[in-house]
Amino acid sequence: MRRAVCPGSYDPATNGHVDIIERASRLFDEVVVAVLINKSKKGLFSIEERMEMLRRVTANLPNVRVDSWHGLLVEYCREHGISAIAKGLRAVSDFDYELQMAQMNQQLSGVETLFMSTNPEYSFLSSSLVKEVATYGGDVSHLVPALVHERLTARLTDTR
Repeated sequence: MRRAVCPGSYDPATNGHVDIIERASRLFDEVVVAVLINKSKKGLFSIEERMEMLRRVTANLPNVRVDSWHGLLVEYCREHGISAIAKGLRAVSDFDYELQMAQMNQQLSGVETLFMSTNPEYSFLSSSLVKEVATYGGDVSHLVPALVHERLTARLTDTR
């Protein structure tokens, strides 16, 4: 079975994330969307909330499952028999950092990283930018899945 992991913080998941996950699901028998836990960062949404939103927005993809992980991604891959990491690249600046990570991961474990070019429609999109625009009342409804927009709006309304 060909298995890949799509790692990220997904705080929150954007249409760009969903696009990469959908495309990866066509290339692999199973795709694990791994919500990576970074205890030094305080997210807008809890890990459980992010996972639940991701499960719902990928429910139409039967070969996609959602999990979380704290630690080295290659250890997750080793423990779960995953041989590939699938990542989207938006710009050259992404490539510089991601290439180093891919080479380190391959050196540590033999796990390969496959880079997918982001759909140009989403090339500017990041979770941080979505949160910032939404915080100031900007309309991000076309940048995130409807469920995520609903939860994002509610969360930001609660914190004002």
